[in-house]
Amino acid sequence: MTLLLMAAGSGSRYGKLKQFDELGPKDEFLMEFSIFDAIENGFNHIVVITKAENKSFLTNYLTQRLPKHVALDVLAQNIKDLPKQTKLQTERIKPWGTAHAVWTARHVITSEFVIINADDYYGKPAFVAASNFIKNSTSHNTYGIVAYSLKDTLSEHGAVSRGICTDDEGKLISIEEHTKIQNTKDGLIVDQDSGKTLDPNTLVSMNFWICNAAIFDYIETYFSEFLKVPQNLEKSEIYLPFVAQEMMSNGLVNITIIPSHSDWFGVTYYDDKASAVTTLAALTKSKKYPSPLWV
Repeated sequence: MTLLLMAAGSGSRYGKLKQFDELGPKDEFLMEFSIFDAIENGFNHIVVITKAENKSFLTNYLTQRLPKHVALDVLAQNIKDLPKQTKLQTERIKPWGTAHAVWTARHVITSEFVIINADDYYGKPAFVAASNFIKNSTSHNTYGIVAYSLKDTLSEHGAVSRGICTDDEGKLISIEEHTKIQNTKDGLIVDQDSGKTLDPNTLVSMNFWICNAAIFDYIETYFSEFLKVPQNLEKSEIYLPFVAQEMMSNGLVNITIIPSHSDWFGVTYYDDKASAVTTLAALTKSKKYPSPLWV
C-alpha cells in the first residue's frame, strides 16, 4: 500500500515552509508522524510531492530515517507538467493545485493509495481505518474519504478552509468548500462568507483520500478540459474535491465516508505551532510514539 503526501505548499499563512518545521520532540517534521503511523499499518511505499528546490533535501532526509523495507519516491510538482498535446502560451508561476500534485505521481503508483496533507496530523486510528478499507475493498470503483468533525479541525488563530461533506447513508454526495470558517466569541462556528452558523459535528474533508491509480487518467481528462478555459490559465487551480465530485457525478466511482475516530491538528498559522509541539510531546511521553521516532 502507498501513502502519498502533498508537501508542495508555500505556507503563506504560516510564514515559512511548515512542512519542514521541527515540531517533534527530537525535531521531527509533522509528516514523519503520519508516515510512521502508515508504516505501522502495512504501508510500504511513501511518495512525497514537493517543490523542485526541496526534492534533494527531502530525499536525503527521509532515506536516512525510513526502514529499509519501505520504498520512497520524492517527486517535484512542475507547472510545466501538462497533458499530452497541450501547448500553453502563459507565464504562469502559481502551481496547478492539489489534483495536479497527485497527478505528479502517476508514473510511480500503480494500485491503491492514500492521499494526505504533509502539514496535518491525522491520528493513528485514521490509518488503521484506511488500511482496513483497502484490505477489505471488493470494488475497484469504490473510493474512501476519512472525515473529521468540524469542531475538531479549527484554529484558535484565524479562519480556515474546510470541505463540508454531505452524505447519504455513509456515501459521499458532495463536498462544499467554505474558505472562511471560524469560531466566534460566543462559541459558535460561523462561515464568515455567508454568515451561516455551522453544526460542530458536521463531517469535513481534511484531504485524507483513499483511491487507486485509475484516478490519474481522470485527473488528466479533467485537467485537459480545465486548460481549455482561458480564464483558468493565470491563477485558477484544480482541487481534489472538484475532481472527486465530477467522478461521482459521472458515475465513475462512489466514495465511502469513513469517520476518523481520531484527533486531528494542523499548523495553518504560525501561532498553531506551540500547540502542535505540546501535543506531539504529550503523545510521545504517553508512549504513542518512540523517541527518537526512527531507530
